[in-house]
Amino acid sequence: MTTNYDPIAEQYKLSKQQPWRTHIEAYSLLQLVGNPAGMSVLDVACGEGFYTRLLRQQGAAKVTGVDLSQGMIDLARRQEVLHQQGIDYLVGDAKNLELPHQYDLVVAAYLLNYAQDRQELAAMARGIARCLKPGGRFVTVNSNPALEFSSAPSYRQYGFETTIRGEFCEGTPITWTFFLENDQFDIENYYLNVELHEAAFRAAGFRETRWHSPRLSPQGLSEYGADFWIPFTTHPPVAFIECVK
Repeated sequence: MTTNYDPIAEQYKLSKQQPWRTHIEAYSLLQLVGNPAGMSVLDVACGEGFYTRLLRQQGAAKVTGVDLSQGMIDLARRQEVLHQQGIDYLVGDAKNLELPHQYDLVVAAYLLNYAQDRQELAAMARGIARCLKPGGRFVTVNSNPALEFSSAPSYRQYGFETTIRGEFCEGTPITWTFFLENDQFDIENYYLNVELHEAAFRAAGFRETRWHSPRLSPQGLSEYGADFWIPFTTHPPVAFIECVK
C-alpha cells in the first residue's frame, strides 16, 4: 500500500523541526492530551512516530501507531528497534480501522484533512469511534476548517505556504508547501467546513465536540517575540479538536 507520504517520509520528518511545529502544534496538542499516564493510546496517522513516542515517554501504558504509509511505518519501526519503547506500529487505513482492542485515548495529527468529501470524513470518524472505549477521548490537530484559505496570509516566515486551486468550497484541495534548508515538498489536503466535521462526529457516536485555538508555548514567545507569531495566531491555519465518545 502506498500513499503520497511514501516518497517524502524523510522530508516530512525534518519538517517537524520547524519552530511553529514545536511551539504551537506540539505544545497545543500535548496540552490538550493532558497526562496520559497509565492509559492505552492509539495514534492514528502516526507518521514516523513523533507523537507516538512522546506519548509513551509521558507514561502511556500501551501505545499503538497506525499509518496508511508503509514508508512512514518503516521509519517508525526503525526508531523502535533503536530505542525499544514497546510501541506497536501497524499499516492501516483510518476509514476502516478494526483493531482487537479499544483504547482510552485516540490521538491524530493531520488525519481528517485528508478526507476528500463528507463520506470519507464520516468513515474516518466511525473508524476512530470504533477504537475508543465508551467515555474515551479523541484529540486531533488538523488544517483549520474555520479558515478561508483563499484569503489566508503568507506563512512563509514559519517555513510553509498554503495555496488553493479554483473556487474555495467543499472538497477544495489545499496545498501545503514546506520549505526545508535545501529542499521543499508539497502535501495536499481538502477543505470541509466545521459543520461537516461536527455532523460526522455526532453520527459516529461522539456525544461532545470541543474546538480549541492554537496555543503558543512560553518558550516560543520568549525566543521569537509576540510580533513574529501574529499572522499565525490571528489567521490560524491549524485547529485542535477534542471529542468524547
